[in-house]
Amino acid sequence: MTESEIFIETTEGQMETFVVHPDGAHPAPVVIFLMDAPGKRDLLRDMARRLASNGYYVMLPNLYYRTTPGFELDFASKKSFAQMVDLMSNIGNRAVGRDVGVMLAHAGTDAAADASRVGCVGYCMSGPFSIWAAAEYPDVVRAAASFYGVRLHVEADDSPHRRLDGIAGELYVGAAEHDDYVPLDMVDRFEAAMQASDVAGRVERYWEQHHGFAFDDRPAYDKRADDRHWAALLDLFERNLQR
Repeated sequence: MTESEIFIETTEGQMETFVVHPDGAHPAPVVIFLMDAPGKRDLLRDMARRLASNGYYVMLPNLYYRTTPGFELDFASKKSFAQMVDLMSNIGNRAVGRDVGVMLAHAGTDAAADASRVGCVGYCMSGPFSIWAAAEYPDVVRAAASFYGVRLHVEADDSPHRRLDGIAGELYVGAAEHDDYVPLDMVDRFEAAMQASDVAGRVERYWEQHHGFAFDDRPAYDKRADDRHWAALLDLFERNLQR
């Protein structure tokens, strides 16, 4: 595989992005991998490599680039946590939607990428960003996934549930049973909104699991739930991007 850290110029700064893709003569479908709140770190790079090993051109950006060139949460530090909360407040669905557009434009200039076949995935903070991107770029985003994504159905103009009818690709939403950030009633409301719309996809509840079950740097990590999450994600992308 080929991998690099590149800087992509946006109208709001330089977005450092980890790019990894398989070697080969044929361009690979693009996967936009949106980081969770603790930041772009080695765990996410390893996950990006795993996606790439399945035949994808994966882009993992630092979404905090407007404020800082890099951030990784120190899980033991209250000061670091407070910094993370501040960084989170400076981005949102619309801002990340613009970032995804710039990444897709960059991928369109790379012979290793097929930017006409795109998947998105987000976790926690970035779960709603993934769904928003599917609505912003329906002509190319064929699949989008959210795992324990927050703010999926809220009283806000940019709530993802308001954009479902504009999504042409398939959605997958995985939610933990026990999640202080994403209560099951929000999951239920989002699922009802999906069923009332024309969007394809499904919501799955990971019973007995807690927020962060797919990240092994979190206390809630669960190997069986993580394996289930990978199986669902790779199946979603295989069916929509590789065929």
